[in-house]
Parts: sequence; structure tokens; C-alpha cells
Amino acid sequence: MLGDEGRLRILHLLQQEELSVAELQEILGMGQSRISMQLAQLKQAGLVEVRRAGQKSLYRLRRPLDGEPVIAEMLRHAPAEIPEVCRDNDGLGLVLRKRKDKLRGYFDDLAGKFGRHYIPGRSWQGMAEMLLRLLPPMVIADLGAGEGTVSLMLARAAERVIAVDNSEKMVEYGADVAHRHGVQNIEYRLGDLEELPLEDASVDVALFHQSLHHAIHPERAVAEAYRALRPGGRVVVLDLLNHGCEEAREMYADVWLGFSQPELLTLLRGAGFVSEDISVVHREEAAPHFETVLATAVKPV
Repeated sequence: MLGDEGRLRILHLLQQEELSVAELQEILGMGQSRISMQLAQLKQAGLVEVRRAGQKSLYRLRRPLDGEPVIAEMLRHAPAEIPEVCRDNDGLGLVLRKRKDKLRGYFDDLAGKFGRHYIPGRSWQGMAEMLLRLLPPMVIADLGAGEGTVSLMLARAAERVIAVDNSEKMVEYGADVAHRHGVQNIEYRLGDLEELPLEDASVDVALFHQSLHHAIHPERAVAEAYRALRPGGRVVVLDLLNHGCEEAREMYADVWLGFSQPELLTLLRGAGFVSEDISVVHREEAAPHFETVLATAVKPV
């Protein structure tokens, strides 16, 4: 039964968490029919059991595996013997995070109902100002800053903001706005995301705010952010979750149609970052229902 690596990978996952067929399909990258067939075989062999949860069937490893020392030993050694198991564990973490995002989305919907009613003193602007003032003074690089709206907000709490953009007109406009408002702790620099005009280990935070999907080679942009960050510094990516709206390429000059959570995880780890945290933080109500994903990670000390 366990001579098939696919079934062994399934058991290794179900040993950690009960999962649906759809979730297993997302983690393993296998077809639905193949996974369903393997689950049926494992269930018939008495190795997994199924639990109904509403409309879904959740599968889990039958516990305990008393009298099955060979199986227990195979599961224990699976990560060392099957290279895909480590990637499966990463996928499991993302699937479990999605569950939390879905639960949070329910409460977000409730909160939205409250937000439609006027309450004196409640505003997103006030909330943003409050959160900004909780930040310690830092040197922040706003990468792909555009007109510099976010840079101006960050400058209210930052020690210094370096706004980088590859459009000369955007840089001129942003610098002029900052000058007219007397904001002195912003510096605008003309430069490319993949060749940042930043010194090594010179900033505390590197921010990609809806800009990474404009990079020709996003892995190079993330690697450049890593280079510019001080040890212990943090990268923040706020971007679109991968979508199928091809019109965005023409309408917004998007090079990439967003990024999946596994893709962002690969980009961050490939550059050397650790302590990654990735989650979907917003979903638009109107079609095509763009979703926003937030990813953060740390440059090791």
C-alpha cells in the first residue's frame, strides 16, 4: 500500500491535520480523481478515516497506529527520503492559513456592516494616523513609490523615507509635493526595482506596495530589497493575489497577474528571508474580485 510515494505523502499530511480532497489537491498538485482513489484505498486498508463537516468530507490518519510499527517508521523517515514532503509541509501551512483567512473574512463582513453607519470620530484616516504613531523611528524604502502617497504617510512617523521609482516624472512630482508641504525627511530617487539606488544594509524596512507585479524579474527585486536591508530588517509586500484578468496588463501595465501565496513564499526564501508571514487581507466585492495578499519576512541577523 505504501510503495506508492503519493499515498505516503498523503498519510504524512493527514498525520498532521485532517484535510479535504480539495486541500490535498492544492498541496500535492495532483488531480482530484487520483487523490480520491488513493484516499479510498487508504480508507479500505484502515489507515485513514473520514469525518463529515457540513458539505465537506475531512480525512485524517487513523489513530493510534498501534500494531503498525512499519507504517509509523515510514512516516517518521518520509521527510528525509521523499524530497516533496518538505514542500508539502509548506503547502499545508498555507492551506491552514487560508482557513484562518476565511474565518477572518466572516468577521470582516460583519465589520463592514458597522462601517456603513456614521459614528462621530471614526475614520480610516484617524485609524491610520494612530497606527503610524505606534511605529518606532525607522529608515523606510518605499520601492515603486509612484506619486509618493504612501511615502508621505510613512514620513509622519519614520526617521527617513527613501522613495524609489523608475519614472522620472513620478519622482519629480513626488519631490515637488513633499517640498510644497514642508516634508523634509523624504528623499526621492530615480531607480529600478531590480537595481535599487540604495546602499547595502542601509534601511530598516523595504516596502513593495502594489509594485512587485510591475517588476520584470520579481526575484531580483526581492533580492535587491534583501541587500539593502540591515540585519533584522523587514520586507513588506502588499500586492494582488494571482488572478486571471488579462486586461490588467494593458490597463495598468502589469507584468505579472499577481502572485500566489506559494510563489511569494518561494521569492522570499530564495532571497534568504526568514520568519515569513503571508495571508490574504482583502477581497473586492465587485468583479473581477481582486484579492490583496500581504507578505512580510525578516533578514536574518
